[in-house]
Amino acid sequence: MIASSAREVSVSLTESDIGTLYVIQRELLASPSVDFAGVIVKHPLTNECWMRVSTTKGNPLGEMERAAASALKSAAEIRAALPAAGRAR
Repeated sequence: MIASSAREVSVSLTESDIGTLYVIQRELLASPSVDFAGVIVKHPLTNECWMRVSTTKGNPLGEMERAAASALKSAAEIRAALPAAGRAR
């Protein structure tokens, strides 16, 4: 965690995929209590991403957990919809 307050949190994530964080960002922005959700690659030569979340009410870390759980559920639904023969192993 880089910085935290009652309504805002900034986290540094290493060994993460920016595409995954974009999915979580999309889920965050769907929440009416989230004012801002941003993701950046800190530097192209590093594997470090930063995410900042700002809320009008509620816990920003709780919102991040909710968004991640929702993204995982969506990914599981997509995987279940794929034919078994076409799945990557």
